[in-house]
Amino acid sequence: MASDMPDMDYGRPWVGIGWMLLTGVLFVGVTGIVRYVGSNVPAAEAAFIRYLFGVLFILPFMGTGWLGQLDRRLVGTFALRGFCHAIGVILWFYAMARIPIAEVTAIGYLAPIYIAIGAAVFLGEKLALRRIAAIVIAFIGAMIILRPGIQEINSGQMAQVLSAPMFAVSYLVAKRLTAQAGPSLVVGMLSVFVTIGIAPFAIAVWKTPSPTEVAWLALVGALATTAHFTMTKALKAAPLAVTQPVTFLQLIWATILGLVVFGEAVDMFVLLGGGLIICSVSFISYREWVLSRRAKTPPAAAVKT
Repeated sequence: MASDMPDMDYGRPWVGIGWMLLTGVLFVGVTGIVRYVGSNVPAAEAAFIRYLFGVLFILPFMGTGWLGQLDRRLVGTFALRGFCHAIGVILWFYAMARIPIAEVTAIGYLAPIYIAIGAAVFLGEKLALRRIAAIVIAFIGAMIILRPGIQEINSGQMAQVLSAPMFAVSYLVAKRLTAQAGPSLVVGMLSVFVTIGIAPFAIAVWKTPSPTEVAWLALVGALATTAHFTMTKALKAAPLAVTQPVTFLQLIWATILGLVVFGEAVDMFVLLGGGLIICSVSFISYREWVLSRRAKTPPAAAVKT
């Protein structure tokens, strides 16, 4: 993601780590509230309300200049990303109501693995042997969490497994969009088109929520929007290789939250499998950082001149 943002200042690693720590806390707050609301509100409806408030929060910061940047092809690309992200969000909300928070978090770490695969298949990026090994290890981690053949894979687990590639597609499309539009437009249009994409699914299962449930989901929208802002600040202050490992602390926060607030037992298989996925994603992030530094470092001859 770091490469998608212009005018980066990577001289403040501790500032980046601080922003990413705050981002993790905010996202865990999001998962905790969604878990609390639970299955009282259908997944698609809860996701729709959350993103509707997200649009209301972000539009005032976009100004009016973005309208002139839109054309038919760009709108189509935004719509494609919004639809894929919408399906991922619905699946994530569904999983959150049915499986422990730590398990949702651990399985969610598969998204960067799918991004690496998708970048190789659709964007022509090289997939070296070391990355292939990291991807295999990540999927072994997923199998440790799911334990197929030993336990039945439930609908919540399957929903979260399926959400990861949808979010990966969303990210890959965003990577293309950043070459055609500014970051604020990319983020704003995501909120708009996800809301539109979720709307038909929400209408199909609509159940009038209580004022309290609406208030909780509005808070989810506020926290998630703020988290995206703090994550942007983190990525501007430090490279992905520094900030990415900090995001994995979310697994610890999620485990503690599930244990203390919701009485969810600590599953060592989830922690072990999540640990393998974390190691794999960290390695891939590190390799991305190394390759980006090589690309930006001028040859010795150029330095001498």
